[in-house]
Amino acid sequence: MISIKDVAKHAGVSVATVSRVLNNSGYVGQDTRIKVEKAIKELNYKPNEVARSLFKKQSSTIGLIVPDIMNPFFPELARAVEDTAIQLGYNVILCNSDGDEKKEQNYLDILQQQYVNGIIVSSNTLTAAQIEQLNIPVVSIDRVISKGLPTIVVENKKGAMMATRFLQSKGRSRIGHIKGNSSVINAEERCEGYKEIVGQEPWFNETYIADGKYDMQSSIQATLELLQRHPEMDGIFAANDIMAIGAIKAAYQLGKKVPEDIAIIGFDGISLSKATTPELTTVEQPIYEMGEKATKLLVSLMEQQQTVDQKSYQILDVKLIEREST
Repeated sequence: MISIKDVAKHAGVSVATVSRVLNNSGYVGQDTRIKVEKAIKELNYKPNEVARSLFKKQSSTIGLIVPDIMNPFFPELARAVEDTAIQLGYNVILCNSDGDEKKEQNYLDILQQQYVNGIIVSSNTLTAAQIEQLNIPVVSIDRVISKGLPTIVVENKKGAMMATRFLQSKGRSRIGHIKGNSSVINAEERCEGYKEIVGQEPWFNETYIADGKYDMQSSIQATLELLQRHPEMDGIFAANDIMAIGAIKAAYQLGKKVPEDIAIIGFDGISLSKATTPELTTVEQPIYEMGEKATKLLVSLMEQQQTVDQKSYQILDVKLIEREST
């Protein structure tokens, strides 16, 4: 492997001069700079980024911690973060926490050891106190950790209300809800939105709600239980698209046609929602925009172009996309 010493020898300069050229710091004469750059190119020298980050105690890298890489929402989000980070001159380290508190803390420790410049995190277990101890910029995405923390989220309750009203507009009179994890704030907000619309209906009680845990298999079981408990149910609002897809599968297992017998709507707007049969009606989050905004916000905080203020807490709008499942 070519070292910085090899470059210095090839260019006929000192190691310190090569270092100044690489880091664009300190004065280097134009002729000397050209010689060093030529030597770097001829030797195909690649700086040791680990060594550089250890020396500088920072790197051109940001961390991204997501709770479930198996949920297509998060790979789509990660793609937006990566695209934007690369455009801004940063690399991304992706960490999958499984929503586990110990794994999240372990990843935070590892990212700090790698001297990342900042972190984007989607978590329902981290606290504001843990974030403050990091002493680097952090942006929360999809889930609120603290109102004082830079955050990118969407209108969860409003979207849930839109979804439930839409089912009513389709003539559905008994609407159930497949809920996400109870420990996740956006799951609670979406459930609140659902209950805001049907909570005062004479037929409604809590047995029309089942926990799908933001997971397809759990949603299949939850839907089977819901429909066996309430065979009259003719509409389902699922708190994410993966659970809605599970609900469609469960309905077919019970011999029910979608949307003829039961209309189903999801939440997220993942690409997979267009590939199901029938195609899934959904409340679409601006997934790419969320990742893009979170990354730009983090970089502006890292480069001290912005301070934490009201603009650091952003709530994006959602829209309903009608397809075949309703």
